[in-house]
Amino acid sequence: MDYKKFLYEQKKRDKAIKAKASKVVIKEIRFGPQTDDHDYEFKKKHAEKFLKEGAKLKAFVFFKGRSIVFKEQGQILLLRLAQDLEELGKVEQMPRLEGKRMTMFIAPKK
Repeated sequence: MDYKKFLYEQKKRDKAIKAKASKVVIKEIRFGPQTDDHDYEFKKKHAEKFLKEGAKLKAFVFFKGRSIVFKEQGQILLLRLAQDLEELGKVEQMPRLEGKRMTMFIAPKK
């Protein structure tokens, strides 16, 4: 009987700890290497909204076919985004090429 009560109390404690834990939400924004200014501004507004809501942001440039030649343009685009969002969030991971994607993570400031 005491052991069952102990298990019950332990389950209750675990449930309370799990309820207090915050879930990390990651939102993604996808760019092409030659994204135009208007499209960039539109996606930047979405990124601002995501960071204000408290979600982490995963921005990536997707290279299709032979567009992998424009790696520098993709990196410039991501660094520009990081610079534009520096008052809302800080860069967790600088742009890094993984296969055909160049990814960067931005975490919201508290």
